Amino acid sequence: MDLKKEKISIIFAGLAIGIISSLLVWFGNPANMGFCIACFLRDTAGALGLHAAAAVQYVRPEIIGLVAGSFLIAMSRRELVSRGGSSPLTRFVLGFFVMVGCLMFLGCPFRMILRLAGGDLNALFGLGGFVCGILAGVFFLNNGYSLGRTYRLPVLEGRLFLAVQAAVLLLLAAVPSVLHFTEAGGGPGAKHAAIWISLAAGLAVGAFAQRTRLCMVGGIRDAVLFRETKLLAGFAAIFVSALACNVILGAVTEGSYFMLGIAGQPVAHTDGLWNFLGMLLAGFGCVLLGGCPLRQLVLAGEGNSDSAVTIVGLMAGAAFAHNFGLASSAEGPTANGKLAVVIGIAVVVVIGCLNTFRKNNR
Repeated sequence: MDLKKEKISIIFAGLAIGIISSLLVWFGNPANMGFCIACFLRDTAGALGLHAAAAVQYVRPEIIGLVAGSFLIAMSRRELVSRGGSSPLTRFVLGFFVMVGCLMFLGCPFRMILRLAGGDLNALFGLGGFVCGILAGVFFLNNGYSLGRTYRLPVLEGRLFLAVQAAVLLLLAAVPSVLHFTEAGGGPGAKHAAIWISLAAGLAVGAFAQRTRLCMVGGIRDAVLFRETKLLAGFAAIFVSALACNVILGAVTEGSYFMLGIAGQPVAHTDGLWNFLGMLLAGFGCVLLGGCPLRQLVLAGEGNSDSAVTIVGLMAGAAFAHNFGLASSAEGPTANGKLAVVIGIAVVVVIGCLNTFRKNNR
């Protein structure tokens, strides 16, 4: 596929994903949260009993569908390869702190775009921090940062993560009584589309993301390093189509799908500094991981066990954040959350240095 056709394909995928994300809100997902990898992993962690925050507990089928969609496309294109062994514990720690940053901001890079498409101007502070975090990561990349090579692994190793997702889906569909769920009206966890709609949406997004290699972090990173903007074009397309869909849905249903402003935005707070710093931590950590949370799920579906470990780190971060009062709320960030973000930035800097300058000295 030549560069022009590849860019057109990415833009088409972005337009489709933006529409899917907005329609998921229409079908029942929380406002400005048609798709959010961080929020959905947090909700799933709560449903599995990993944290006790009653407002955010529900198995999100979108996550399961995303992994399965990536797996199916990778298998059809003979890109399904079991691989891993590239500093898995370091990736777990990075995933942990990326989630801490996301829950300070209240969303992943994907939701940041959707919040902007819904008129939430607080996301501009997050976007600024996200770009700065990526630039910090690019500094380390330019100086030789690496977590080491990956290795071919047994086939089973690359399929286990998908098997776990299938098991969680089975629990949701067949024995939901063993899971934890947010009560109706009790918070974002109680708002969701029907299982089959969410699963279908996840399958579609997973397929599109695998086919086009969509990654918000990769888009900005590549634009800085190589002046290559095709991945950024995909996220611009997500923004445009989600914005248009929100405006149309608002006009047709007289609902609040688009509300321009700062105050009163759904599942958001107005502390600009900590929105900025939360996404700075997320962007910085994602560059060192090699991709955003969406990209990590896609890679896990392709058989990458390092990305699967990263996802486990993200879920552990979500559980820890809610068990120890690190996550923000509509009232704003907590003192514990602020401290955790500062510690997270320091940890990511140390990881960057140890995997860059020490190697160069050797």
